[in-house]
Amino acid sequence: MATSGKGPGRQAERKARLAEELRANLQRRKAQARSRRAGEADRRPEGIAAASVDETSMHKKDGIG
Repeated sequence: MATSGKGPGRQAERKARLAEELRANLQRRKAQARSRRAGEADRRPEGIAAASVDETSMHKKDGIG
């Protein structure tokens, strides 16, 4: 008679394989996070540049002021 393929040995193998894949994935993600931290910080100014525009210059451009 053929076995169904879902015995206790198969489940243990699957559990071990999944645990190994999870560990490998965690190591990749940690390495990725470390490489991002090692990079140089952005040199962009904080906030939105358009928010610091002087309103009087905008009105002169539109012919309002």
